[in-house]
Amino acid sequence: MSVLSELTAALSSGAVEVVDLTAPLSSETPLLELPPQFGQTARFELEEISRYDDRGPAWYWNNFHTGEHTGTHFDAPNHWVSGRDLADIGSVPVRAFVAPAIVLDVTEQVAADPNFLIEREHVEAFAAEHGGLPDGGWLLCRTGWSARVTQEEMINNTETGPTSPGMSVDCARWVAEESPLQGIGVETVGTDAGAAHSFDPAFPCHSFLLGNGKYGLAQLQNLDQLPPTGAVVLASPLRIVGGSGSPARVVALVER
Repeated sequence: MSVLSELTAALSSGAVEVVDLTAPLSSETPLLELPPQFGQTARFELEEISRYDDRGPAWYWNNFHTGEHTGTHFDAPNHWVSGRDLADIGSVPVRAFVAPAIVLDVTEQVAADPNFLIEREHVEAFAAEHGGLPDGGWLLCRTGWSARVTQEEMINNTETGPTSPGMSVDCARWVAEESPLQGIGVETVGTDAGAAHSFDPAFPCHSFLLGNGKYGLAQLQNLDQLPPTGAVVLASPLRIVGGSGSPARVVALVER
């Protein structure tokens, strides 16, 4: 059998499971909140064109309106000023859409401290335990944050502002500049921690990763269904010419 024949046979038998990592996309999908002086992303909306009626007797379809970075989405390098001259979402190489993944589980730490930051030492310890980091792979950060499904829960505003886990400045720089990974994936509304507006530099995951031609995946779900190593992620954004990102359907292939 060919490699692809073996894969399809494994999918049919259940030896390889397809796990959906994508959050539902609707008018209730949580959005990133920026200070009011900045432009805001649009909430997802469906506009009915016809539904088996006089506007179209045999078909149902809709227009939709939303931002590129709404729901589960893929950040292209040009999303951030540090990557402004790098790839837009329409020109990200398709090879990047199919890649191995590791899952770093910090759910216990986040349960104790919603401001918890992943440090370089956490990733290096994972690599030492599991035999390294996959070349061109994803680092998926399992925080348990996807259990928060409302706007209020996801943003988690406190006296100090948005409060959610993420990466430290040093860890983001190391992943971007020294690791073999192609990007990170998170359960939060964006790839940076809630308090990252006050880091130096601000929003280091965006600044370092996108500035180094790497990528981000945000608002992932079901990371608890993936093993620490061995999963393959398929992340498929829309091919928006000149776009900075796109809502994406993200799934993982897992051997059972």
